[in-house]
This record gives sequence, structure tokens and C-alpha cells, in this order.
Amino acid sequence: MATRLLLISDTHVPDRSRGLPDEVRAAADAADIIVHAGDWTQASVLDDLSQHGELIGVHGNNDGPDLRALLPEIARREIEGVRFAVIHETGDAKRRHAWTDASFPDTDVLIFGHSHIPWDTVTPGGLRLLNPGSPTDRRRQPHRTMMTLTVDAGVLREVTLVPLGAPV
Repeated sequence: MATRLLLISDTHVPDRSRGLPDEVRAAADAADIIVHAGDWTQASVLDDLSQHGELIGVHGNNDGPDLRALLPEIARREIEGVRFAVIHETGDAKRRHAWTDASFPDTDVLIFGHSHIPWDTVTPGGLRLLNPGSPTDRRRQPHRTMMTLTVDAGVLREVTLVPLGAPV
């Protein structure tokens, strides 16, 4: 049976937004699993998303001791036969492919954040790299963004970058 995922990162509540956009909450309700790749900045976002479904998350560089006590630096999970890992930072984009191939050899898909810039590539080693951008801070991008995807019988399907309304 297919599993639907919502990918978000860098919500930066309340620094960049007073709360999660309604589009994120609606997508979270439609997802089977919500993945947050760090920089929540407030534990209330963790509490909010937990009300919408199963949650996988990591802490980011802007998260304080409260979130670091609740969330790992790296999360790993196999879903429908696909091996996922989640981390906030992957370092410099020029070295990203080499570093992630070396650091995540037993992973099929690495979800990350930090840059607020959407990313969807495959490394020379075959690792799929996904960054959903930010649903609250578009940082030099045309829109705020999130990603959705479906995993079905060991295959990633329907990986979609979802632009969110006007900039906030």
C-alpha cells in the first residue's frame, strides 16, 4: 500500500512566521507521515504537527536546547522498502554529493534543509537528495515551498515541489 509523505523544513516560527501556513496543515492532514528537516525554532511547531499525524523530525542549527533534547541530529526510517535519512545540514552545495554519498551509504533518500532552497538531485552513488525549501521563508526563491511524495513498493513516486501562496 502506498505511503504519502509531506516534507518541510526551516519553519522558523515565530521568527519568519507567526505559525504554520494553512497549506502546510492541510497537506499534513493528507499525509501518512510528516517529515521536518529542522529549524523549527519553537517547540510549539512540533506540538502542532504532531496533532496532524505521524512525525519524523530532526533538530536544526537554530533550534534551542528544548528541541535538541526531543529530536535527533539524524533520523532514519525505512518506509515501503525505501531507506530514508533526515538531517538538517549537508554542507556546501559544491561538495554535497561527495559528502552525502560517503556519509549515507545505506540510504536511498536523504531529506535535508538549512538553505531554504528546494533541491532534488541524485548523487553519483545513486542517493536521492531532497530539500523541500521553507514554507515560511522563501529566501531568494520565487515562492515559499514544501514537497510531497509517495512511496510505493520500494519506489519513490510523485515527488512534487509545492509552491505556497504569496510571500509572507
